[in-house]
Amino acid sequence: MKERYILHCDCNGFFASVELLKYPELRHKPVAVGGDSETRHGIVLAKNEAAKKYGVKTAETLWQARKKCPDLIVLPPHHSEYTRYSKIVNGIYTQYTDLVEPFGIDESWLDVTNTYKLFADTPKQLADDLRKRIKYETGLTISVGVSFNKIFAKLGSDYKKPDATTVIDIENYKDIVYPLPVGDLLYVGKSTQTALAEMGIHNIGQLAEVPLEILERKFGKHGVQLYEYANGLENSPVESYYTEKDVKSVGSGNTFSRNLTGLAEIKPALLGLCEDVGMRLRRHNMYANGVQLTIRNPEFFTFSRQMQVPSTDVTEDIYKAAVDLFVKNYSLTKPVRALTVTAIDLEKEKRVAQLSLFETGSVEKRDKKEKLQATIDRIRGKYGNSAVQSATIMTNPLKKDKKQNPFGDKPDRMKGWDVEK
Repeated sequence: MKERYILHCDCNGFFASVELLKYPELRHKPVAVGGDSETRHGIVLAKNEAAKKYGVKTAETLWQARKKCPDLIVLPPHHSEYTRYSKIVNGIYTQYTDLVEPFGIDESWLDVTNTYKLFADTPKQLADDLRKRIKYETGLTISVGVSFNKIFAKLGSDYKKPDATTVIDIENYKDIVYPLPVGDLLYVGKSTQTALAEMGIHNIGQLAEVPLEILERKFGKHGVQLYEYANGLENSPVESYYTEKDVKSVGSGNTFSRNLTGLAEIKPALLGLCEDVGMRLRRHNMYANGVQLTIRNPEFFTFSRQMQVPSTDVTEDIYKAAVDLFVKNYSLTKPVRALTVTAIDLEKEKRVAQLSLFETGSVEKRDKKEKLQATIDRIRGKYGNSAVQSATIMTNPLKKDKKQNPFGDKPDRMKGWDVEK
């Protein structure tokens, strides 16, 4: 089999680096990008190298970060700018190969197996040239991993930062990869790390020595993936940048300006999120076959529950499922800091449910709901979202006092939850 040459390009401190393009005088000072701590959207979304030296970590609260670094400078996020620079950087990548697969907003895999000789003598030389070009044309820096598969290429880009190239090939991969902790492998989360630690497995080399049948028996399909990743057997292709990507889920989340308690406060919050999800489903002509609810409490503990629903794009159906998930899985007396509703198991075509003889009336009822929903969308599209509002939201007692409004003037939708990898 012909050896592949895969690059994994990772923009260093992407959010912070983009913000610092506007404030070059702050480049060597500790800087973080984060939300407004006064409205409780106060987590670190990204940090620069100077802040890293103080131990500032992504996704921790701003007050925790400031305890480590009292002089930390916090800049507000500008997601449209991150999207713009992401497109610029990926546009440069596509000048070397059409096989460019973004992984989040700041990382991409490139398959240069058949194209690198057009631009350089070796894949490493191409990686070094890319780093220089990105820095010259955008002011940003990237770290690049060069390897024979996507997983090891990503380990390479993480191995040395910032602005570095690391080659992991057939000859040296055991020396570089095997000493690394198992948590460095893609998709190895905390629960898997804990389970592996109980088996006496702490680094990738130890994982590679475990027989496939043992990992498969312990972890199922994920065990097969662990075995392949640790042993360098992963061989998935890098997708073309121009391939139409399937929408796998549509979600909307909000971190509230104060804790919510009880259904009187939770229901309006859920309905607002479900309306957002429903509108986006209909805009993309997608149907959900499941709903997921994610709840975060004031101690930052987060958990998710999901359920199947009849194929739908109707807000009311999504809302009923979200309320049901909340009531069955969370105490009504416990406070809630944040909620996210996600439509999952999406398809372009609606699944046809098999109805019994006693359910024939439900077909007409569903058709009426869909027609009503379409009418509401048209009115809102013409006159704005506030032109038609649910009574649940209009009669919400919390909205009478703007100072106590937990929703804020600008709800922090799902995109506001994004954190740099």
